[in-house]
Amino acid sequence: MKEIHRTNCNQFHCNHLHSRACITKVPIFNHLSDKQLDEIIGTVTSAYFKKGELIYKPGEQSDSLNIVRSGRIKIYRLSESGKEQLYRILYPGDYTGELALFRQSLHESFAEAMVDTEICLINRNNLQAFLLKYPTIALHILSEFSNRLDQTEKQAVWVATEQVETRIAMYLIECFEKQKNLNIVLPMTRKDLASYLGTTPETISRKLAELETQKLLKQIRSKIIQILDLEGLRAL
Repeated sequence: MKEIHRTNCNQFHCNHLHSRACITKVPIFNHLSDKQLDEIIGTVTSAYFKKGELIYKPGEQSDSLNIVRSGRIKIYRLSESGKEQLYRILYPGDYTGELALFRQSLHESFAEAMVDTEICLINRNNLQAFLLKYPTIALHILSEFSNRLDQTEKQAVWVATEQVETRIAMYLIECFEKQKNLNIVLPMTRKDLASYLGTTPETISRKLAELETQKLLKQIRSKIIQILDLEGLRAL
């Protein structure tokens, strides 16, 4: 991992606000009082990664909670043949490495910056102390575990049981529900989308073209897709 720079408010006048902005984005912390947040912020470190840089890789020690302050991170694994399987994208306020809070472990996946990215880190010892002091944090972490398990199971069902066009339709509907806009901005490349949906970039392009011919959607640009018939997509 890149060199980590500890926040020091005496050296950098805005770092306290900088770290607060990072911590308060996270649901497991944003219910805490200002005093409690200040206590956590005092333990925060930060790291910066250029697009394409690895935050961590399999076999490295997992010993901190990594929170995305800005940018995007993709979490993926490689099959024995070297094929990438993307299973999660982290946005500002999302985090990874939470298993390190409960046991010493090694990372089993890759975390890669999709764009220039800044993360905030809290090491295991500090966060374990906060869990004991503020048990509500643990409850929020368990809730997040439940949400992630639900999403992972949903993705596994898509890949195992649905046709590619149905997977694409379900993903676009999910994007619509998050973005509240019929002009969907894809958060990933076609290659990453193919990895996430368990197919190939060529198949993604072909199926999108077929859906466009059916007047269910319109491809505005490579990462912008306009939904023309939401109910038609739901019916696939």
